[in-house]
Amino acid sequence: MKPVKVGLLGLGTVGCGTINVLTRNGDEIARRAGRGIEVVAASARDIQRPRDCRLEGIRLTTDPFDVVNDPEVGIVVELIGGTSPARELALAAIAQGKHVVTANKALIALHGNEIFAEAQKRGVMVAFEAAVAGGIPIIKAIREGLAGNRILWLAGIINGTGNFILTEMRDKGREFDDVLAEAQRLGYAEADPTFDVEGIDAAHKLTILASIAFGIPLQFDKVYTEGITRVTREDVAYAAELGYRIKHLGVARQTDQGIELRVHPTLIPHRRLIANVDGVMNAVLVKGDAVGPTLYYGAGAGADPTASAVVADLVDVVRALTSDPENRVPHLAFQADALSDTPVLPMEDVQTAFYLRLRVQDKPGVLADITRIFGDERISLEAVLQREPDEQASEASVILLTHKVREGNMNRAIEAIRQLDTVIAPVVRIRMETLK
Repeated sequence: MKPVKVGLLGLGTVGCGTINVLTRNGDEIARRAGRGIEVVAASARDIQRPRDCRLEGIRLTTDPFDVVNDPEVGIVVELIGGTSPARELALAAIAQGKHVVTANKALIALHGNEIFAEAQKRGVMVAFEAAVAGGIPIIKAIREGLAGNRILWLAGIINGTGNFILTEMRDKGREFDDVLAEAQRLGYAEADPTFDVEGIDAAHKLTILASIAFGIPLQFDKVYTEGITRVTREDVAYAAELGYRIKHLGVARQTDQGIELRVHPTLIPHRRLIANVDGVMNAVLVKGDAVGPTLYYGAGAGADPTASAVVADLVDVVRALTSDPENRVPHLAFQADALSDTPVLPMEDVQTAFYLRLRVQDKPGVLADITRIFGDERISLEAVLQREPDEQASEASVILLTHKVREGNMNRAIEAIRQLDTVIAPVVRIRMETLK
């Protein structure tokens, strides 16, 4: 049987990694797919730049639409990132009846509903395993491996840059800005690190995971997103002293009232496996009603790990080329006409526990005022830690851990605490999850 011809859009780290994996493991891949997979065309902004992959026999162009429009190409692999022209390229490929494989989480999170609808009309596949958690096959695990389960919740460390920063802050007592600068030098963070450190990248990925877990449309605009830029070395140390580690977590949970979608720094008990995922590694914890908790761990980025997911998608597409489009695995796990309209909860209705750090005047009655405010909002405390001030100091740090409380109640309590004359710095708030 003739090889399937593939066109690559983008010859960066992942594009070259994909060519290398297809070349290195070509025979094994053909045995799995039933036929060979061959890259015949590729686009890049600078086709003269030296690259770490062999490009002999591949037609090169600076215009990605040339690859999409190439009549020999049957599968288009989109690896250029961003949403434009990625969206236009994907839709153009679909309109020509070509299958699409992408590693682009922003494209799927923001335009996936439109792209999947067009793909269904044309009877083609859009595969996106590499869009979430790099080489970890988390999309396939939830969509297929856990298809017999009702997914109750999932929580993931799905941005390696943020995890590297928090790990360095914990292990070496370094400041956020110092570690961020090193992450940029090492290539873990972009020159503009906003997407990573403010949680936008993780929110894109959580949007996709929640959709395939709960059978809801992609709704990136409803994800509560909070970054790690305000996490201090002091908070990391206090968390460790209390038996917790701070991770930048994406959480999606199905409740009777609706679905929680949130990305934020989170205290996790240090004994949890996911709390011990360090450096640039990723991990996703998924709780199903039948299987219980399952953990998926691995490299969330890099040439070969991400290429592993891209090539796995190519194999899936090739296997399905002769199958009835109506009987393929749905893009978002659930049949397109069976997606749910379950609402996404506003953040103020989410219930979680909290870590609070207050800087207060060292005088009698301060803690009584604070606990009175908590009592008014029906917030109960799990632990209180007060640091004795130096003999010459007139200020003290107070650390509070609460039981679960509605976010709206906590917002009102923090606002009331801020009004106290004895509170002399903004209240630091970090949510807590036990992940039992």
